[in-house]
Amino acid sequence: MQAVEITKPGGPEVLALTERSMPEPAHDQVVIKVAYAGVNRPDALQRAGLYNPPPGASDLPGLEAAGEITAIGTGVTDLSVGDQVCALLPGGGYAEYVATPAAHCLPVPDGLTLKQAACLPETFYTVWSNVFMRGGLQAGERFLVHGGSSGIGTTAIQLAKAKGARVFTTAGSDEKCAACVDLGAEQAINYREADFVETMKAEGGADLILDMVGGPYIQRNLQALADDGRLVQIAFLQGPKVELNLVQLMPRRLTMTGSTLRPQSDLAKARIADQLREHVWPLLNVGTIAPVMDQEFALADAAAAHARMESSAHIGKIVLKVA
Repeated sequence: MQAVEITKPGGPEVLALTERSMPEPAHDQVVIKVAYAGVNRPDALQRAGLYNPPPGASDLPGLEAAGEITAIGTGVTDLSVGDQVCALLPGGGYAEYVATPAAHCLPVPDGLTLKQAACLPETFYTVWSNVFMRGGLQAGERFLVHGGSSGIGTTAIQLAKAKGARVFTTAGSDEKCAACVDLGAEQAINYREADFVETMKAEGGADLILDMVGGPYIQRNLQALADDGRLVQIAFLQGPKVELNLVQLMPRRLTMTGSTLRPQSDLAKARIADQLREHVWPLLNVGTIAPVMDQEFALADAAAAHARMESSAHIGKIVLKVA
């Protein structure tokens, strides 16, 4: 099969087409013929040598895909050859075929194409597990998500709004801010022109913040929280090491937490899938929420897809057309 591999750590140019052996399904796994694969920030981190695959995972990039099941392993009883699914992957999505645990597969929502479905797993698993399972967002709470025009951001805005939260976000241009408001944000803050800390303080503070920026944002996030507020960290695009003044942590009863999806156990990911099936897929099936699409690239143009993502010019998800 054709696949895109990381020839050495580096920039987008190190991604190259190659040929690999077809995967075989292990116990409780399925093999998917990939129609589309999602492109995500962790793929770029892996390409740069900063995010190694977990033991036993494919060295090929790609953490989500949609397509048709072509083989099933022993122990798989609720999926069949020919089923169309989207799936969270341990790796290997930038290829014509990929193996993944059956429990990490979800049906293609009603009315969505395989291209749209390929945009769902990585961002929806991440947002649901961090905003709702870990962060405990409730209806009526004030929720701030940074990077509102990213795949994570567009997903978080829609889900939080659908669940009754008041949604605030940051973005880097007026165009991106307008897109966030269209998705359901009550207020989108252009971080080049306004201070999100002052904006949130004027609203009473954020009950929950989802952040992937890190760096100088960490201290500012704490300042932007309401009493009893929670900060959930999922990435550090501006670095993980900062000097913090945590004097406000105890008297204001603040919570700092975070998670990374890929290293979690297969069982933990299956539990997230169960929650998505129950709480989120019904919203997708009726069109209450939908993935926001940016641009499609051919599998052979994975380097251009990575360059697009790292330019931060995109709004929503970038996908690779594989089949």
